[in-house]
Amino acid sequence: MGRGSTDPDANAEVHKAARLLWEGRGYAGVETAFVSLAAPDVPSGLDRCVRLGARRIVVLPYFLFTGILPDRVRLQTEGWAAAHPEVEVRSADVIGPEPELLDLVWERYTEAVEGDLRMNCDSCVYRVALPGFEDKVGLPQQPHFHPDDDGHHHGHGHGHHHGAHSHAH
Repeated sequence: MGRGSTDPDANAEVHKAARLLWEGRGYAGVETAFVSLAAPDVPSGLDRCVRLGARRIVVLPYFLFTGILPDRVRLQTEGWAAAHPEVEVRSADVIGPEPELLDLVWERYTEAVEGDLRMNCDSCVYRVALPGFEDKVGLPQQPHFHPDDDGHHHGHGHGHHHGAHSHAH
């Protein structure tokens, strides 16, 4: 379960992570869903798993830390599970402060300081005319405002960015 964004590239990254999780590990399947701003939502994602034959589901919140959105994933999962007693549903924890995460953050910091940034521009709506987003090509890049960001009640253009990646082209 990802956060969900109005940015198709950010949502695609969640699908990519799900695919990487699936491959080579022997899981029956991995489905991607989002807690807000993108489809499918949490209950729809769980419904899809059952339609594909799942009898046991592990809900993995794709978040670094706890907060409003991971809590919402868990609550919606619990509500769905209560209505579907024939399915075994378990909730995993958020990623949390793992040593590998520290290594990755340090690696990205070093790349930034040394000017060795490699942005994913091939699917950025500000660079490429993606279907349904053609009007964004060439526009100044805006941070993605998210209505559920805790304590961040601001509009566009304040230089803040809350997401898995940024469009610093």
